[in-house]
Amino acid sequence: MSTAIQEHAWSMLVPHHASGASQARQRLADRLHGHIPPTLVADAVAVAAELLGNAVRHAAPLPGGVIRLACRMGTALSDAYVELRVSDGGSSMVPIERSANPDSVDGRGLAIVAALARSWGVDREDDGQCVWAELRCATA
Repeated sequence: MSTAIQEHAWSMLVPHHASGASQARQRLADRLHGHIPPTLVADAVAVAAELLGNAVRHAAPLPGGVIRLACRMGTALSDAYVELRVSDGGSSMVPIERSANPDSVDGRGLAIVAALARSWGVDREDDGQCVWAELRCATA
């Protein structure tokens, strides 16, 4: 990883439902806009949408009925990066990428994350789980 010239990190708690996920996506887009290339903003928001949506649909909330979106973003000499972490109260199933049939209406979320992110994974935490993704793009 290149030495960061500029880096920002923050997190937010939002309600564990669709409107909370929507609020988090909008706030993420607003925070990233103007700091990193627009294509990376779009990819980061798309990845966040999938991770937040999965947390709402498939996992329990954190204490207080919330989910957490944490973001670290920065620019270096030749690239820009965004690291996203969505924490929830966990699920009995570990999130995995699935192969969806062409006529399936769902099941593509983590395939989208895998296609857009340089890497992604799942970490168990004391109060649940965190699904994370790292995205990068060249700035030159």
